[in-house]
Amino acid sequence: MIVFTNTLSQKKEQFESGTLKKVSMYVCGITPYDYPHIGHGRCYVTFDLVYRVLSFAGYSVTYARNFTDIDDKILKKAEKELGDAGRYGEITHRYIQGFHRDMKQLNCLEPQYEPRVTEVIPQIIAFVQGLIDKGAAYEVDGSVYFRVATFKNYGALSKQSIDDLQSGARVEVDEHKECPLDFALWKADDQVGFESPWGQGRPGWHIECSAMAHDIFNGPLDIHAGGMDLMFPHHENEIAQSESLYPVPYVRYWLHNAFVRINKEKMSKSLGNFLTLHEVLEKYDPMVVRFYYLKHHYRNPLDFSFDDLDAAQVAYKKIVQFFADVCEKSVTLPELVSVNLVVQDMIKALHDDLNTSAVFGVLFESMPLLQGDSHAKALVKYFIVKVLGLTLQPLREHHVEITPEIQQLLEQRQQARKDKNWALSDQLRDQLTALGVVCQDKKLK
Repeated sequence: MIVFTNTLSQKKEQFESGTLKKVSMYVCGITPYDYPHIGHGRCYVTFDLVYRVLSFAGYSVTYARNFTDIDDKILKKAEKELGDAGRYGEITHRYIQGFHRDMKQLNCLEPQYEPRVTEVIPQIIAFVQGLIDKGAAYEVDGSVYFRVATFKNYGALSKQSIDDLQSGARVEVDEHKECPLDFALWKADDQVGFESPWGQGRPGWHIECSAMAHDIFNGPLDIHAGGMDLMFPHHENEIAQSESLYPVPYVRYWLHNAFVRINKEKMSKSLGNFLTLHEVLEKYDPMVVRFYYLKHHYRNPLDFSFDDLDAAQVAYKKIVQFFADVCEKSVTLPELVSVNLVVQDMIKALHDDLNTSAVFGVLFESMPLLQGDSHAKALVKYFIVKVLGLTLQPLREHHVEITPEIQQLLEQRQQARKDKNWALSDQLRDQLTALGVVCQDKKLK
């Protein structure tokens, strides 16, 4: 039995697919106007694990993950960098390539579908027209808006009432809207856009995922997933527009991963605490980063720090070294479970809402028992590689030239540790990390 926490009910629920042993899974992808950050890494490693767990349990999973490849931020970047918003495709191409590179390094399996908004404009237009025909949307000056008042369950996912939302200070006032809560399905744009029955324009953000998911799966989704920041308004709006056009439940299980925080704050460019995946992957082996994500439960906020990443590196090295003398043995799930109690316990933890913290607890506690049993070690290794997606290959070595600047920083930090000046020691560690030097401290004598 596999259990997930369904955001809609806010409870753990036994997973049952709508069609026997077949699963439809849609994960919201990136808006490619910059390189993916460490929060993206956590999201896509998490749902790569869901994909692996379900597949290993015998489900046939169809996995889709989109690209929002036309957006205000993309157009602004094209205008700023290229002097022409119409060249936005050059911007998206660059960052989609970067995304694929980072996902490959993190050993995330490729989805079967990676739709792009610009490839499904006719489907989006048809979806919007369908909502207009049903009275759930209206056109004003070439833009189309969704009538939130027509959808009585609005706010069910994020647990907010329409009355509270209407009176909230966060709601933007727009004279074109009948109601402040109404959101854009189609934006008039005579500079960059596509022809539509309402004039030239481009899709609103929320309609895109509804249209792409319907185009691929043509029916309710078993799983829809993404970061917690997408719960409102994005996923809330997806439900409203999808269930208004097709009067059946849009999604059966909503899964959301928690934020990555730096210094207890949500990571953002405006706060100056923004870290790209590429930056981190240049300094750490990608499997260390994947292990770092997985050792934290996906629904708990992850307070990122290089100290914790260093500790994860030490722990992961122990795992790699422990299994270095055996090759994983390919077996079926029933065979694996029947012959290995360690794997049974690891699977039990994973099936309990992806409790990866417990998985690694089982692993480290079982190492003494596995030490003399090469067959059992080989089975456990297979499970780690196949299901957790950790390759267990020797870690990539980083060679950094010890410049006079680095040597001076190392000596200053050593002295700070001797003086028990931990604040200065941490500051110097961060400076060294930025230079590509990872400090692994030993106990002071």
